[in-house]
Amino acid sequence: MTERWTQRIDPRWVLALTCLLGWAFKGHCGAAWGGSIQYVTGCYSDAVPFWGLRGVSAGQVPYLEARMEYPVLTGLLIWIEGFVTRTVFGASATAAHFLFVVAAVNAALAFLVLRMLRRAGVDRARQYAWAAAPPLVLYLGHNWDMLAVTFAVAALLSARSGDTPRAASLAALGSAAKLFPVLMLPLLGLGALFSRGGGSVARRVAMSSVLVVVAVGSWALVNLPVAAMAFTNWSEFYAFSSERAGTAGSVWEILAQSGWWATTIPERNLWSAALFIGGAALIVAAGWRRHGARPWILFAPVLAWFLLTNKVYSPQFDLWLYPVLLLTSYRLWPVAWFAVADVAAYFAEFWYFAGLDGQRPAATLSDIALAAGFRAGAMLWIIGAALIRPAPHWIETAPSSTDDVHSIATLPNLRRYGRQ
Repeated sequence: MTERWTQRIDPRWVLALTCLLGWAFKGHCGAAWGGSIQYVTGCYSDAVPFWGLRGVSAGQVPYLEARMEYPVLTGLLIWIEGFVTRTVFGASATAAHFLFVVAAVNAALAFLVLRMLRRAGVDRARQYAWAAAPPLVLYLGHNWDMLAVTFAVAALLSARSGDTPRAASLAALGSAAKLFPVLMLPLLGLGALFSRGGGSVARRVAMSSVLVVVAVGSWALVNLPVAAMAFTNWSEFYAFSSERAGTAGSVWEILAQSGWWATTIPERNLWSAALFIGGAALIVAAGWRRHGARPWILFAPVLAWFLLTNKVYSPQFDLWLYPVLLLTSYRLWPVAWFAVADVAAYFAEFWYFAGLDGQRPAATLSDIALAAGFRAGAMLWIIGAALIRPAPHWIETAPSSTDDVHSIATLPNLRRYGRQ
């Protein structure tokens, strides 16, 4: 019965419905927020304040004319979306129109991810898990992290097909949209350096060196011109990340608010970096025996550990991890646990902000800690399972095509998608 159902309903139709729900979730508030509706209903979106506060409505160029606390490819995407909004809606364009364009572009990226999954031979259950992803409902109109997510998925699929230089380039470009894809690069380098079938030591060193050059070159290609013209604004993302104290859902803030361990910003920077590096090294060492031939599989547990130890855990960070888990997790039920916990943590955090404004429903810091603990339990289970479980079945089969992971930047391909 389940097989007949999955064969009868195309995942693309499911994804279309999910995207509509995602737009309705964020768009129903419009841009005239009152009574803390953005927290009460959870419809908060970075697009609304960015429209006026980052010069998007005025057409200012990010970094050169306006501040931007995002890496350069995300800044470019924001400028393009602002241009489209002003062109389509003219003088009457508002933040609500900009929010619609942001959600529409993210929906296109979500369809591109689904297409890559289909062409790579990912099993149908995982396609449905992406098509009906709760994080897409929560974050489709939230901000611009889908761009880096798309690069990360493309990089993983390139690595799976054996094209590690392309995977390194895509991961580096992804880190020029949001930093987290950079965590894949050491895994690709270690795989090239210690590959069991990689030939002589000199050949393996040469291959790993090529990956370093490709990654650095790809990142520099889009970053250096902007850094040369507007270094202060270009570097704001990195300065802002270093100077942030933390967010309510991070373990550091929960410990501080509970009175267990209060830390200053420099202390959080130090301890979070030390715990992440040490834990990531242990994860790679423990998982190497099973996944040494495909070390990129360990990107999922390394990323999960990064989120757990980082001083900042914004709600949309769960969108980073969710598709990576779909690609690499042996079983899907821990991923479902993670998705349910993501919804709980999302509303706990926003309802906490609603309570601060005297609105209802209201949550407490204890509610946030409970939801974050439930999510952390899922992530720790996922990390442990990744080290002892084999790769999922779809990874063992040869990819049917790598064309789509090679054309991450060719969004016009989506026009042909409906005719295939």
